[in-house]
Amino acid sequence: MKLLLGRDDVNPDKPCQSGKTPLWWAVKNGREGIVKLLLGRDDVNPNQLIGNNQTPLYWAASGGHEGVVKILVGRGDVNPDGPGNDDETPLWWAAFNGHEGVVKILLERGDVNPDKPDKYGQTPLLSAALNGHEGVLNVLLERDDVSPGKPDINGRTPIWVAASNGHAGVVKILLGRDNVNPDNPDNYGQMPLSSAVFNGRAGVRMLLGLDDLSPN
Repeated sequence: MKLLLGRDDVNPDKPCQSGKTPLWWAVKNGREGIVKLLLGRDDVNPNQLIGNNQTPLYWAASGGHEGVVKILVGRGDVNPDGPGNDDETPLWWAAFNGHEGVVKILLERGDVNPDKPDKYGQTPLLSAALNGHEGVLNVLLERDDVSPGKPDINGRTPIWVAASNGHAGVVKILLGRDNVNPDNPDNYGQMPLSSAVFNGRAGVRMLLGLDDLSPN
């Protein structure tokens, strides 16, 4: 890389036919040293959009590359909360894929909205609950600006999607909070309990043990 970057006839920011630059490939594969080399140049764009308006930070967060994420958010010209076409932020993808370390790095920034939903209304917390990422869930729930009961556009809350997908650990965490309604239906009238029963999920037993939950 150093040899190539030392030549005047090598464009360090030239994309391939699909629009992917050398920086994109380095970020996607977590190559911290190469990312530093490329970002040390004035002719490399740290915000080059790939695919659905996805920045290098977006891909680093999605892939769980903590070192690369630190490099990118340490720059003043990189937006740590910039969304893609579906309004999914770097934090959203880190939460969705269970990258707890990346979530913590991004939440250290004051300009990252920890409760920002995508275009389907799914917040980072809901995406973590959907996939059973208990560590990420606990990190997000430590914040006062994260709503544990915020529904998506279908009216499905974090506890709804966790129960429906059988993530008993996530259900237990959410049931431990006073501001989570375990009997809240989605837009089609289906409760977390009925969705869990329909799918044969283990979280049903804990939900049935609640005094304020209607089994009917």
